Amino acid sequence: MFKFKFSQNWLVLFAAVLGILTGIFSNYYLTTTAEVVSSITIKTLQLISLPILFISIVSTLSGMESFNKVKYLGRKVMKYTFLTTLAASFIAFLLYLIISPVPSESFNSNGAIAQPSLLTTLLDLYPSNVVNAFAQSNVMGLVLIAAGLGLGILSLETKQKESVHKIFSALFTALLNIATFIIKFLPIGVWAFMTLFMQKIAEDGFSHYSSLFLYLAVIIGANTIQGLVVLPLLLKWKGISPLRTAKGMSNALSTAFFSKSSNATLPITMSNMEKNLKVPRKITSFSLPLCSTINMNGCAAFIFTTVVFVSMSAGVSFSMMHMLIWVFIATLAAIGNAGVPMGCYFLSSALLAGLGVPLELLGLILPVYALIDMMETALNVWSDSCVTSVVAKEVKDEENETVNIPTSI
Repeated sequence: MFKFKFSQNWLVLFAAVLGILTGIFSNYYLTTTAEVVSSITIKTLQLISLPILFISIVSTLSGMESFNKVKYLGRKVMKYTFLTTLAASFIAFLLYLIISPVPSESFNSNGAIAQPSLLTTLLDLYPSNVVNAFAQSNVMGLVLIAAGLGLGILSLETKQKESVHKIFSALFTALLNIATFIIKFLPIGVWAFMTLFMQKIAEDGFSHYSSLFLYLAVIIGANTIQGLVVLPLLLKWKGISPLRTAKGMSNALSTAFFSKSSNATLPITMSNMEKNLKVPRKITSFSLPLCSTINMNGCAAFIFTTVVFVSMSAGVSFSMMHMLIWVFIATLAAIGNAGVPMGCYFLSSALLAGLGVPLELLGLILPVYALIDMMETALNVWSDSCVTSVVAKEVKDEENETVNIPTSI
């Protein structure tokens, strides 16, 4: 498994280089093939992104225990998860305003795409029915439906809840298998996008696309600030040493970076926290699995930056209020991203499809997404560690104050 991930990265890099060469030395048959492959890749992303988003949220919520058992630790984990994820999205928003990566001229040859009014945007979040939500790519509507269905399942009797959860869990596993299969063919899609990209550069000039580097600067900068400033400040606020925490979690962080999977890193994360940081198992066994599912700091910054960048590059006009709304949408979408391979990428494509934005530019991000994904995964595990450390510190302080702690956790 670990070996495959490395070989996949090399294949993506090779495909990107090959795409540059075939794009420079233009050939009719290669160009036609690239157009067909890129079109199929985009349609495949659109096909799988919405079902993954919907099923992942339902599976996650329905798999929880009861509210009575999770409300004590659950509300602590959720509070810091939401705050840190929101902070990551907001930092990306600020950096986006400062760096301003979108060029003055739109990439969209068909002209600007009108952004609906603020009231229309808010009203469209509430779906009229499930079928229309899928048909119209109403992503936030699907999030609301999935959240309602998940909470409804959570309120069922234990046997009924377990039966329904098994169904959604099996569906989610099936979708993960499909996503994993699609990712195996990712280098072919990268080649196609890079071929067409280089041909567009030849036609329009490189300066027209230099904003992609500024886009990367926003994401990398937001993740760096979140990991080296915001999360350490959270630890310091609770009287926890950031340096000691980072040293204790070094094995988990390096594994997360190279494996690009917070779920695969989970056993090492739990071991590091219990052995190196002396966090009780009753905390780690609850907080870390939950965090690895919903605490996606890096994903929030990626979703916000990618959706706004690709949309504005296609001619969509965003007011300041619209961008602030997208800060919260990116936060909620990141929390709903439950361990999906390339989950941030799939979620971004779903949100862009909901806006009616062409996804061709999203394909150009694929060659560098492997690096982004490595950085994001390490940030997610670092955030999981910080949130769990803070929760453990609060529980310890409350126990010392003889506060009644639920024994059912």
